[in-house]
Amino acid sequence: MKNRIIIGVIIGLIAGLMLGRSCRLQPEPATGETSVRSPAKAEIWTCSMHPQIRQPKPGQCPICGMDLIPAAGEDTGVEDGARVLVLSESARALAEVETAPVERRFAEVEIRMTGKVQLDETRLAYITARVPGRIDRLYANVTGTPVKQGEHLADLYSPELLSAQQELMQAARAGGQSGDNPSASALVKGAREKLRLWGLTPGQIGDIEHSEKIQEHLTFYAPIGGIVLEKEAIEGMYVEPGMRLFTVADLGSVWVGLDAYESDLAWIRYGQQVDFQVEAYPGESFHGTISFIDPMLDPMTRTVRVRVNAANTDSRLKPEMLVHALLKAGVSEDGTAISPNLSGIWMCSMHPEVVQDGPGSCRVCQMPLVPAGQADHGKPAATPNAPLLIPASAPLVTGTRAVVYVAAPGIQGRYEGRDISLGPRAGNYYVVRSGLKEGELVVTRGNFKIDSSLQIQGKTSMMSGGLPDGDQYGTAHSESPAIAAPVAIPEALRAQLAAFIDAISDTGAGLAADDLDRGKDAAGKAAKALKNVDMGLVPRAAHEAWMRATTPLSAALADLAVAKGIETARTVLSNLDEPLRAMIRAIGADNMAPVYVIHCPMAFDGKGASWVQRTSEVHNPYFGKSMLTCGEVVVQSETGRDVSAGGHQHE
Repeated sequence: MKNRIIIGVIIGLIAGLMLGRSCRLQPEPATGETSVRSPAKAEIWTCSMHPQIRQPKPGQCPICGMDLIPAAGEDTGVEDGARVLVLSESARALAEVETAPVERRFAEVEIRMTGKVQLDETRLAYITARVPGRIDRLYANVTGTPVKQGEHLADLYSPELLSAQQELMQAARAGGQSGDNPSASALVKGAREKLRLWGLTPGQIGDIEHSEKIQEHLTFYAPIGGIVLEKEAIEGMYVEPGMRLFTVADLGSVWVGLDAYESDLAWIRYGQQVDFQVEAYPGESFHGTISFIDPMLDPMTRTVRVRVNAANTDSRLKPEMLVHALLKAGVSEDGTAISPNLSGIWMCSMHPEVVQDGPGSCRVCQMPLVPAGQADHGKPAATPNAPLLIPASAPLVTGTRAVVYVAAPGIQGRYEGRDISLGPRAGNYYVVRSGLKEGELVVTRGNFKIDSSLQIQGKTSMMSGGLPDGDQYGTAHSESPAIAAPVAIPEALRAQLAAFIDAISDTGAGLAADDLDRGKDAAGKAAKALKNVDMGLVPRAAHEAWMRATTPLSAALADLAVAKGIETARTVLSNLDEPLRAMIRAIGADNMAPVYVIHCPMAFDGKGASWVQRTSEVHNPYFGKSMLTCGEVVVQSETGRDVSAGGHQHE
């Protein structure tokens, strides 16, 4: 279809939608005060859904038929700038404006990873034959047999072993008869060493010397306690030197192998504590320590392997169990990870489970302990400074810009728009790199309505204006671009994506028609189409974003397919918003053409929600027939860009 962008609509279709419930933002005089102001301007009436409608008297909107309401932005008697809005107390209440202070404190980032339980390679032991012979008796004759350290496993008969014992006894007799003859002593030592290298214990060798009785069989003993993982030995079989007879594993400690996305690596450090759960024990958390971060990245999955050491004294963790892990990392002022629990701690760079409050030696390898920060970075960690934080709901992020509205000190209801530079997101907060000071109040709720009101007045806002001239804060949020650079995809993948987008579009169409069964059926088809997408065809540059998007998409579609009521289905549909946008950014809107992401800021009591359609004609699935055309195009396939960053789309 043609891309017709009407200049008058650019000033705020989203604004009108959000402002519908609270657009009477005229300041009112306080009780007992006399309002002195300049002569009133002519009253303007507008539509909450179509703010481009401007009429001098009440009536009905010529587009949707809704009653017109007084337009916001009358003279307030206060000198306002291009990005300033002044609201009275009642107007602030209607707009539900809430503020929060800019704080300097530490915050946490939560990293979620998946993986599975593995054997601890340092707790594996192989029992091999050192001399040729025949196994005459097996004590551990079943795989999985639990054994203790020092318990017997098998008896081996070996002619070579008999000859070696005779040599020892003869050397011992010769040494006793010759007194202090050095040559005889050397023969005894050589015979003892030969038996020791063949697997006899010092006790067994001593018994042979003193009793002067030949032991017909060599007994194999378990070098560690654990379970017999593999049993190659069979009674009566002949063995050769080097043949593996048993594999014993100590499950008192296990490894947990996790897959971490490359975008999360900045928050992962050697020695951090990780909490994880397994499906066998729902609701119960286990704990471990990061002991290794793979230096190589898997080019197919775009993940890095992270190894966690975990205690397993009760043997409940079984190898190959699936694991869901959570890592909490602190964020410093420069946006890097910190671990407060490692402050003042010394640890071994090879065995992270060995930690203590001061210097010393590792009890495992005897290497000197180093400060925790030096264990993985090669230098002591600097004392971290607390970052400047604002709630995640405060900035309005679009494209490469982030805008906040700051409450003016000493003037009630005065809010000023400001472009800021954001760092990484830390949970429910953003790190602020520049643009704000500690103690300033930023709007955390109602900021979109303030921005919408500025749009209607023709002032600079998030949607209707770029960075002001001479802006000192630069790029706002370069870490999450609205649309990624286009990528080339094969035709087979294009067809698979088409089937998925068709089903997603039909899901919203069903709910827009108030037809729950149609929406649920389409959601099931979408889930199946998503599962049928060949990951091998997805460009490597989009792998990580694709994997992040598909998990929540699959879960939400599964929930929607079994929703009990249409309101529940509409709520679940909103959960598709973020992962769908992420998928479109990763693959490119033009690769899914035609596709339109449409946003309704009035959905869910003003919180707003988006959905995907094949056409630009709005069919709102959140309101259905009651407000079918409420919404605007924010991403369109014809240009492959986010049109919400520079204006509104209206057909």
